[in-house]
Amino acid sequence: MTDTIESDRELDTRGLNCPLPILRTKKALNELSTGQVLKVVSTDPGATKDFQAFSRQTGNALLGASEVAGEFVFYLKKK
Repeated sequence: MTDTIESDRELDTRGLNCPLPILRTKKALNELSTGQVLKVVSTDPGATKDFQAFSRQTGNALLGASEVAGEFVFYLKKK
């Protein structure tokens, strides 16, 4: 499902642990326009719960999430 989502920007947070992936995501989303999509790649095992909560709290839609070989990929659409 997530391999068909197109993104306007990609953010690499591999090697960073909570809360850094979320903080960098928040900063990157602030630089995007409403409706644009941010792809975030992370290796933090807690990232899935973190991004679900971040989406709920900020109103930015979590369009998709996947895990392949220990890397987590998230697509967030800026509100």
